[in-house]
Amino acid sequence: MLEIKFIRQNPEMLQRISDQKGITLSIKELLVWDEKKRLLLKETELLRETRNNLSQQFANSSQHGKPNDLESIKAAAKEVNQQLNEVETALTEAVTQFHTLMILVPNVISPDTPIGRSDEDNVEIKRVGEIPCFDFEPKDHVKLGEIHAIIDIPRGVKVAGKRNYFLKGNGLFLHRAVQQLTLDLLADRGFTALDVPLMVRGAALSNTAFFPLGVDQTFKIAEEDKWLVGTSEVPMVSYYSDEIIDVTEPIKLAAISACFRSEIGAAGKDVHGLYRVHQFAKVEQVILCENDPLVSERILQEITQNAEEIMQLLELPYRIVAVCTGDMSQKTYKQYDIETWMPSRQAYGETHSSSNLHDFQARRSNIRYRTADGTLQYCHTLNNTAVASPRILIPLLENHQEADGSIRIPKALQKYMNGLERITI
Repeated sequence: MLEIKFIRQNPEMLQRISDQKGITLSIKELLVWDEKKRLLLKETELLRETRNNLSQQFANSSQHGKPNDLESIKAAAKEVNQQLNEVETALTEAVTQFHTLMILVPNVISPDTPIGRSDEDNVEIKRVGEIPCFDFEPKDHVKLGEIHAIIDIPRGVKVAGKRNYFLKGNGLFLHRAVQQLTLDLLADRGFTALDVPLMVRGAALSNTAFFPLGVDQTFKIAEEDKWLVGTSEVPMVSYYSDEIIDVTEPIKLAAISACFRSEIGAAGKDVHGLYRVHQFAKVEQVILCENDPLVSERILQEITQNAEEIMQLLELPYRIVAVCTGDMSQKTYKQYDIETWMPSRQAYGETHSSSNLHDFQARRSNIRYRTADGTLQYCHTLNNTAVASPRILIPLLENHQEADGSIRIPKALQKYMNGLERITI
């Protein structure tokens, strides 16, 4: 959330960013309701003051026995109360309309964020690793999963509907191995590991800026104000909501959690295999730091580097892209995606994301700290998908397959797979 004073001063810029991010919002309309709200609030205060004065006059007249004055005061008070009721009703509407629009205002974007409409306009800034050149006909991850009996999509669909799956045997062990490798790396970097709630109140999603624009992507628990999270970023940031915290050193949190997304709007998109599913697992990095753009930019580079090191340990070719405005969420100031080479797609596919939100999320969540001079400031927050599975299994299986149908296990994962070096038929 941005300060209304900042919005008043920068309406054209924020309208442009809203349009670029694909958010249906009129900043002009927001400012009209802002002005109405302020005027009606002043009028309400004046009428309440007048009513209080009339009450005092009525009390004084009653003490001095002036019945004519009492009738006059009562008539005036009745009229004021009627006016006050009308103004308060109008004020309630103005406040409602103001907040409805205010919660849609996007974060500003960094000067180096590319302008574009979709992920096709993201800008590659780095490429690492060699794309494999197979001397045999490679199989996709679905076929490899069937051959090795480690992925069962048909039964997942039978039991839970489309975009669901079972992982079996070494498929499950590989899924768990990449998570534990990642958590161990983050623990070595000073992150505190958390096991987080997977059901949260709607307020947690609103305060972290996943609502209202992400409501259609979120599964709701029937007849309760409880929602399944699509990322552990929500409970990790909300852990400190409405608190004053110490960020003398950045607070580094990491969580392994199941995640749930409805994928509304993705009908017919990426329906094959494990790329876009309803339930998956992530190891997420979240950092809270002081309100200093230089500090949060440095941390953005660090958390992205953590994810890169995971990719290098997994021995996978990848690239980093600067995410453009049209592919960026409402809350994001600056974002990088890591895309991993997926042979079956003959393309890089997104597997990681790193975002710097500045104080946008902390304002909504009311997370503050005291500066050296004792004043309160909103924190900067950042997040990164250190690894997400089963999507990461796509490049792991496909890039490491060999001519005999076996799948090589990267050395860094072998200790988490009981020393297994290959998955064989």
